[in-house]
Amino acid sequence: MTEFIPHIGTDESGKGDFFGPLVIAGVLVDEKNAELFRSLGIKDSKKLTDKKMLSLSVEIKSHAPHSVIMISNAKYNELYSNIGNLNKLLAWGHARAIENILNSNTCEYALSDKFGDESLIKSALMKNGRAIRLEQMCKAESDIAVAAASVLARAAFVQKMDAMQKSYGINFPKGCSGLVKTAASEFVHKYGKDRLKEVCKTHFKTYNEI
Repeated sequence: MTEFIPHIGTDESGKGDFFGPLVIAGVLVDEKNAELFRSLGIKDSKKLTDKKMLSLSVEIKSHAPHSVIMISNAKYNELYSNIGNLNKLLAWGHARAIENILNSNTCEYALSDKFGDESLIKSALMKNGRAIRLEQMCKAESDIAVAAASVLARAAFVQKMDAMQKSYGINFPKGCSGLVKTAASEFVHKYGKDRLKEVCKTHFKTYNEI
């Protein structure tokens, strides 16, 4: 049996959703909490219901060092207009999650799902993270730390979407389907087109279509 290496897993949620924030989470997993997380049924958030994910996020937060970076739509659109590249923006978020965990924990290895060149995250890391060994791999959610991070990120995304729906009185569909355009049109009719950027990602082609 191979020895378990304690490591930080990072993942994001909201990247492909027109409405709602971009959330990046990181979780530090060791042998003890890895075993617990597996017994709880923690896996890639895409394979879990929202209700299950929200309850698992509470368990993760109480048993592992973690960081959740939520970039609201207003902030996301500002950062995107400055950076001009989604992968660089993602790298910035993943790096912040890793740094936040390293502020009060020691860890030599981090793993994230592959979304761009590894150098993007490495160059975004600051003093605490420069020495960490960083890897990206396809379908990294098969790793328990990345799976835990995916649960935290999606749970935060779902909670923020619920709060937005209550605040604006509009149902914001996830993803980027035809229902999204209908909801966007409803929002513009109710609040005006200038405020649409408060709830969506303006670089999506859906924004110009509306």
